[in-house]
Amino acid sequence: MTPAPTPRRHGLRWGILATGFIAGQFTADALIAGLDVRAVGSRSEESAQRFADTYGIPHAHGSYEALVADPEVDIIYVATPHPMHRETAGMALEAGKHVLVEKPFTLNRAEAVELREIAARHGLLVMEAMWTRYLPHIRRIREIIAAGGIGEVRTVFADHTQSLPTDPEHRINAPGLGGGALLDLGIYPISFAWDILGEPISIQAAAHFGATGVDTEVATVMTHLSGALSTTTTSSRAKGPNTAHIVGTEGRIDIDGVWYTSADFSHRAADGTLLERYESARHGVGMQHQALAAQDYVARGLLTSELLSVDDSVRIMGTLDEIRAQIGLRYPGEPRRR
Repeated sequence: MTPAPTPRRHGLRWGILATGFIAGQFTADALIAGLDVRAVGSRSEESAQRFADTYGIPHAHGSYEALVADPEVDIIYVATPHPMHRETAGMALEAGKHVLVEKPFTLNRAEAVELREIAARHGLLVMEAMWTRYLPHIRRIREIIAAGGIGEVRTVFADHTQSLPTDPEHRINAPGLGGGALLDLGIYPISFAWDILGEPISIQAAAHFGATGVDTEVATVMTHLSGALSTTTTSSRAKGPNTAHIVGTEGRIDIDGVWYTSADFSHRAADGTLLERYESARHGVGMQHQALAAQDYVARGLLTSELLSVDDSVRIMGTLDEIRAQIGLRYPGEPRRR
């Protein structure tokens, strides 16, 4: 059952492009926050209308083209499979709409560059929906680190490990849909390492592949400019603790599972003394925070996120490209890099 929405805020009018599971989670959270969700678009009229009826959305469109052309929509949340992000987000930008596009930003760096160029040409916001960056507990963690609360950060550890369907027909196992652990799950800890330590200057990656040819486990060790190390593990076949840890010279931060959602954390001194126990307020899943940030950026005339710039989204796609090159993962239709 969808939570009852709060009264709608004045601001941007949202369109939802695609009607899958993630689109539903985002829409429910947007309504909790009182955002004006005005329209939804799907590749079928039936799917669009069913989604509109579920979430109380005024307009349902039986094609993505009709949604992006809707004059009552100012900003579009794109929730298609990864290989369609470049096409669908680009379509929305060309139609004059601001765009919040699901992570990963695109399938690869080249597509990310194209989206950045389209948005710049039209003077529009394009923003990766890496919603973890906008959660209150992650904002608080940045404050602690910036204030020197754990000294110099030396290591970051994070896992995103799930037991997902093994059906060969499921999206997660389909190479043609960008399936596999890395882009669906690994993007979270890799983006987190970027957030805390910045761009890696060296990357080592290893992986295991399933029967359909997609990656089912990926591990990385990355060295960052400061000399600090980050390690990430990802699996679509085995569920782990889904915790994250930031360790510094004078303390550490331990984020409970599930760290990339609205989670609690402990800030401890080097000797283990508890300095702060942060408990997150939970309203829905937490995807509304990124949407509220996007509205704020547009209201202030910004064309990129202050917490995850489009330039960084492009560079993170480059990191994922390098990991894929090392493990030998290429999606159908992509040129060979090595």
